[in-house]
Amino acid sequence: MMLRRVSPALLLALLAGCTTVGPSYQRPAAAIAERPSATGAFVGGNAAPFTPAPLPDRWWKLYSDPVLDRLIKDAVAHNTDLRVASANIARASAALDLAEDARRPQTQIEAAPGYAQRSAEEEMLPGAALPPAFVYSARAGISYQVDLAGQIKRAVEAANADVAATQAAYDATKVTVVADTTRAYLDACAAGREVGVARRALALQSRMTGMTQRLIRAGRGISLDAIRSRAQEEQVRATLPTLLGARQVALFRLATLTGHPPAEFDRTVAACAQEPHLDRAIPIGDGAALLRRRPDVRRAELELHAATARIGVAEADLYPRITLGASAGSVGLLRNALDSDTYKFSLGPLISWQFSNRARVRARIASAQAEADAAYARFDGAVLGALRETESALTIYARDLDRRAALGAARDQAARAASDAERLFRAGRTGFLSVLDAQRTLIGTEQTLAAADSRLAADQVQLFLALGGGWQA
Repeated sequence: MMLRRVSPALLLALLAGCTTVGPSYQRPAAAIAERPSATGAFVGGNAAPFTPAPLPDRWWKLYSDPVLDRLIKDAVAHNTDLRVASANIARASAALDLAEDARRPQTQIEAAPGYAQRSAEEEMLPGAALPPAFVYSARAGISYQVDLAGQIKRAVEAANADVAATQAAYDATKVTVVADTTRAYLDACAAGREVGVARRALALQSRMTGMTQRLIRAGRGISLDAIRSRAQEEQVRATLPTLLGARQVALFRLATLTGHPPAEFDRTVAACAQEPHLDRAIPIGDGAALLRRRPDVRRAELELHAATARIGVAEADLYPRITLGASAGSVGLLRNALDSDTYKFSLGPLISWQFSNRARVRARIASAQAEADAAYARFDGAVLGALRETESALTIYARDLDRRAALGAARDQAARAASDAERLFRAGRTGFLSVLDAQRTLIGTEQTLAAADSRLAADQVQLFLALGGGWQA
């Protein structure tokens, strides 16, 4: 009854053309990635420390540091997160192989020997005494599903997009690993530099304590001055354990990022006392280049592509499914195995079309469409997140550079004031308290400036991470 309602023209068209149902993927015209404001120059890119030149693939080469190059090579080869991401690619590739296998003819071989007795009623011989006997059945078949509505094609399309998305996830992990390795290296070196600053400040304050004690012995000072100087010396010494601990933690982090236990931390990096600096403006490109380069944006769009293809997979269940097949077999008594009268065969198409579950199919289509809508929203969110992270990193780095310049000027003034106070004290024209205050100010500005330099190094890595470079290499 229902088959009569099917348009013969529709069936002929489907059989002849194997129509592919469901939407074909195209980036939505209303996507945020298509807006000029998302693809143009960055708002914070006009500052002096930046250039619109394209970001190089291996951005860490801008530091010209062979130790950093070696560490990143080691991390890319041995990092455990990258190993997990690589395994995810292999799993997605296996799923693609399964989807593509549906395009190939399927074969089947069966063999079933046994001891059995047939039912007389089943054989339409009521009352007959059918004896039990050793019997067998053997069958070999081949079948091929005609991709009538393009269901297999859409499934392969979705699986291909899934593989590409897992590759993008691997690339995003690589970006993070490279950035974290660089950050850990810079943190270790910056902590080493700050330890050096603290030790120089400690030596300076120790020299002041010694000078005070000599003045006391010469009758030109009082014991209170020596106590104050020693107290200030201990305050400076108290900063060292924190800095030493920060350097060790950075070394442990660097070891695990490169696939080594913390006890195998790099002794070469442990001796580093000055982080590498960039000697040029940072190349940042523009919004269009950023969105092409960021692996998380690429992954989000590929997931949207896969979700769109799965709408077609669901819609194909509204159409008949045709399988062409052939089989040959032999069935009979085991003692007559493969005799001429035991052979049988079949050849022809199998057409299946479920009408009773069309409401369920349409529910699956609606679910696939909803997943595509969610993937579209995630794609827009990934684009917005990439732009926000980059603009924020540009702004923070530029403002921290301004802060560093002001702190440098303050340090120079504090050094001059400390020198003048010491000279006046030696000449007997001022008290020792003013010298202590000047030294305290100088030490404070030195340590603040050292911390500002460490923050700038971290800002650079955060900016490169936001720009998303590193996976292309």
